[in-house]
This record gives sequence, C-alpha cells and structure tokens, in this order.
Amino acid sequence: MKKYIFTGFLLIILQMGYAQGENYIEEELKVHELTEGTLTKPSDEKSESLVIFIQGSGPTDRNGNQSMAKNDGIKKMAHQLAENGITSYRFDKRIFKMQKLKIKEEDLRFDDFVTDVKNVLNFFKEQDNYENLIIAGHSEGSLVGILASEDLADAFISLAGAGEPIDNIIVEQVTKMAPQLGENARIAFDEIKENGSTTNYNPMLESLFRASVQPYMSSWMQYDPAAEIAKLDIPVLIVNGTFDIQTEPEQAELLHNANENSKLVLLENMNHIFRKVDSKDRLVNTKSYNEPNRPLHPELIPVITEFIKELE
Repeated sequence: MKKYIFTGFLLIILQMGYAQGENYIEEELKVHELTEGTLTKPSDEKSESLVIFIQGSGPTDRNGNQSMAKNDGIKKMAHQLAENGITSYRFDKRIFKMQKLKIKEEDLRFDDFVTDVKNVLNFFKEQDNYENLIIAGHSEGSLVGILASEDLADAFISLAGAGEPIDNIIVEQVTKMAPQLGENARIAFDEIKENGSTTNYNPMLESLFRASVQPYMSSWMQYDPAAEIAKLDIPVLIVNGTFDIQTEPEQAELLHNANENSKLVLLENMNHIFRKVDSKDRLVNTKSYNEPNRPLHPELIPVITEFIKELE
C-alpha cells in the first residue's frame, strides 16, 4: 500500500478521541483549497472501505450542522462506523470557502459540488489505501454523489435523497405550506427553464429566486435523480425515513425503481437528520434538528455497516 504523501497545503493534524467508548482516531485532512475535512478511522484495525460523506443543501458543514441547527448527524455516523471497522471522510462544502477565495454566489453551479467530490475520490484513489471507496450523499448530496460516483466509486449510498428534479420537490414543499405560493414557484421555475432567469416571483420566495442564486438553481434543475441513478452499475443502497418531512419515502422509491440492482431500506419513524421521532407532530420532528445529543436511529448504522461489509 502507498503511504500518505502530503506537500504544500496538505496538512495533517492527528487528533485522538479519548472519551470512553470512542474507538477511533481523527485526522484533519485538506484535499484541495476548496475541500477540508475530517478522516475518521478505527483505532485498532485497518479498514478495507472508506465512506465519503456529502452534505445536504445550504451552508451545511462536515458534521451535518448549520448555524442555527446543530444535530451532529454526520459526525455521529462517522464515529459509529469507525467503531464498526469502517473509515470515513467528511468535509465542509465549498460554500464555506467562497468569501475567502472571492467566489461569487452568482458564479456557483451545481456541477462545482460534483467536481469537489470527484477530486476527493481521485485523491483517495491515488493513495490506494482502501479496497472500496463508497459515496454516501445526504439530501442534495445524494444527487451530487450519484453524478460523482459513475466510473469512480465502488458503491453508492443515498441518504434521504430526492428522486425527482429539485424544482418539483420545492414546488411540492411550498404548496404544502401555501398553495398560492406553490403555484407562483412553479411559474418562476418554468420561466427559468425557458429563459434562464425570472423576475416573476412573490417577494416571500426571495430566498429561492433572488437573482444571484438563479444560475445555481438552473444548473441543479437540469438533473433528474432517477434518470442519473439508473446509469450506475455499482452496488446502491437507498435509505429513507418514514417520518422524513423534507424527503418523503416516495422519493426513495423513485430512486429504487430506477435502478433495478439497488437495495431500498425505509427506516420506521426516522426523520431527515437520522433521528427516530415518535410523534407525527412537525414541531417535534424539527426540534430534533437542534438536539445533537439525541441518538441516531438505532437501525441506521447496522443497515449501512451490513451493506459495506457485503462489499468486502
């Protein structure tokens, strides 16, 4: 096996997890000027497989957190997978580097995130330390992972990934909250498809349709996740929760039906950030988004571990 070789900005800082029960080692690893993350490894054995996590939409950091919603979902998954003998790499999205590197929002495209994941895959391929490189994409990261996995990854895991184009998903979500706004969102998306931009949207939808974000939305809309996952000829695991209020189980079924070799697992009462909730109350569900001490759904890690171990 080749040893890690780091030059220039590729700096490693070794950090040990000393708390009781934390059987893992973590290293801060910078793959590219746009990509910094954490490599989490079992402390007592060598891994055959590496999972590369891709975060969901918006300014979501490597641990699965946003400024007003800390749940540590991805961080917890990394630690528990390491305890099962599986290494993982999770990284901050390039959104966190945009200001420093003077990247404007209007210049951001969906394919930029795909490129970042391909760079990570190629980095670890060159190191040649793992038999299997597995992409695990959460929410928006599912589609990013599908696109990056073709010809590069050994397996793919969709975690609460959509099965329809993003404009359909957003229109449905908006319609559930305010039907008239949903109709307006549909019109705005259709204008973006036809003309590349729109000004015909309700001010209440400014966060979705502000001029600087429209190029990104347009680039995202061109992909149909079901059509893209059908192209993968690697092992595919599709996981969704029955209490996911952002990506409903039907979306997972669309992905599964599009890839005949995929495995679909619907976890009872799991929500979008991998927690088990025992109430259908939306407020109870969303409250868990800011409860980092709440444990992961008890069946999640066993399902992922079994899928990965079958590859080995």
